[in-house]
Amino acid sequence: PRSILQWNVGSYRDISHESLSLFRLLEPQIEILVLGTGDRVERLHPITLKQMRECGIAVEVQDTANACATFNFLMNERRVVAAGLIPP
Repeated sequence: PRSILQWNVGSYRDISHESLSLFRLLEPQIEILVLGTGDRVERLHPITLKQMRECGIAVEVQDTANACATFNFLMNERRVVAAGLIPP
C-alpha cells in the first residue's frame, strides 16, 4: 500500500495493456487504478480499459493534478488503490 515504483511511461500514448501489467501484479490486488495523463485528460484506447476491467481493476483517467487528489481521497477511505502519474 505504501510503495513507490518506477513506471516507464513517458506520455499517455505509451499506456497499453503491457504497460499496465505492473498494476495487475501488485499484491494485494488493487480495486482502482487512477491514471494522471499530464496537463489534461487524455482518452485511452477502449480495449485497454476493458482489459483492466476484466482483471477486476476499475480505471479512472484524469489530469495529473486531479488524479493526485483522487488518489489521496481514495487512500483516506482505505481503498486498495494505485496511481500511475505522468508529470504535467
